[in-house]
Amino acid sequence: MNRTKKSATTVLGGVAFCIATCVGVSSVSAADKIKVGVLASLEGPLTALGEDGVRGFQTALKGHNAKAGGREIDVVIAASDATPDSALRAVRKLVEQDKVDIVIGPVSGDEGIAVKEYAKTHSGVTFINGDSAAQETTFPDPAPNYFRFNGDGAQWMSGLADYIYNDKGYKSIAVLGDDYSFPYTQVFGLTIEYCSLGGKIEDKFWAPLGAKDYSSIIAALPDTVDAIFVALGGSDAVNFTNQYQQAGGTAKLIGGAIMVDQTVLSAKGEAKKALLGTVSSGQQADTWDNPKWQAYVKAYQDAFPADKRFPTPSGIATGYYNAALAAFTALDTVKGDLSDGHKKFRETLSTMTLDAPNGEIKLDKNRQAVVTNFVTEVVEDSNGNLVNKLVKTVPNVTQTLGMDAAEYTKIGAPTRNGIECKKYL
Repeated sequence: MNRTKKSATTVLGGVAFCIATCVGVSSVSAADKIKVGVLASLEGPLTALGEDGVRGFQTALKGHNAKAGGREIDVVIAASDATPDSALRAVRKLVEQDKVDIVIGPVSGDEGIAVKEYAKTHSGVTFINGDSAAQETTFPDPAPNYFRFNGDGAQWMSGLADYIYNDKGYKSIAVLGDDYSFPYTQVFGLTIEYCSLGGKIEDKFWAPLGAKDYSSIIAALPDTVDAIFVALGGSDAVNFTNQYQQAGGTAKLIGGAIMVDQTVLSAKGEAKKALLGTVSSGQQADTWDNPKWQAYVKAYQDAFPADKRFPTPSGIATGYYNAALAAFTALDTVKGDLSDGHKKFRETLSTMTLDAPNGEIKLDKNRQAVVTNFVTEVVEDSNGNLVNKLVKTVPNVTQTLGMDAAEYTKIGAPTRNGIECKKYL
């Protein structure tokens, strides 16, 4: 799943082709268009996520006929490799050279934090998060021109601890995650709920983003716990799953939000079947029978040939779709008028209730999403595809997990060392 710069260029070319052929191109002058920059990880270990994020954006663009507020949407794509430095280089190009009006992205948690800080220095541009989910992107020090219509990693853990502790009977777990801000945030959220119920976290293991060899970690994973929570994503998740199966690992697995989405479940090889029965939670469930969800899945499927997409959209695709939908909906409301320094546009983003395919989304005072969360379990569907089956939904999950903001702040920020395993709720 790692891609070279050449493959990233190929991806960008494909995006440009789809935009031109799927939604049409006219001779409207550049001054009459709204320029949107899309920042995605099209290189590195999260390439598959970035590619599907772009597909999610394209699905929304096609559904809006490449227009919003009566103006055509001019799209510029910029590639990163999931590191903050690459994200900053890409976003600087979008803002300072391409002169975009709106930025949508990025994918990775560390990238999101970096882009948030950059946004503070460019008040004339509106930034809408793609699907990055580190807590620090919007809490406690948000940028006034940065909006996030997806949950953070802690929100995406809501309901999971209750299910693994009370329904699955997992009273003690170990943790393995990629060594950066998003997995820290996931473990932070899981700890608050799981330890409040009486669960024990026996040990934590961190691997560098983009790691190839997990043998030493696999050998060190304790066999005395009930299950292992794995917060890896992209090629890291695939590499670990393959190596864990080859090593004869048999522990019950609990998946982080991107450990068992379609970017991993659709990977080639039989090792992924080791994920059957893995419980997880996050922003969507592949099998949800909600009509709006089903319509979105069909729109995604219809937008791309079967061999150029996943059987169902990944969570990253949904995040980028929602970001684009929010932007286009707000532009329609203000009739495409950004001449007041984006003031009305941003007010509309801040106060809207987004009719998203994965549940209605509102923003809090930090312009952070209040979301519906989905607890899921990996099953095989009738076509032989692995999918996340809905177990239950958790509505109205706030960034402070229902706690008072001051009380939540006292817990501390998510870090690799984690927080004390004790009762919080």
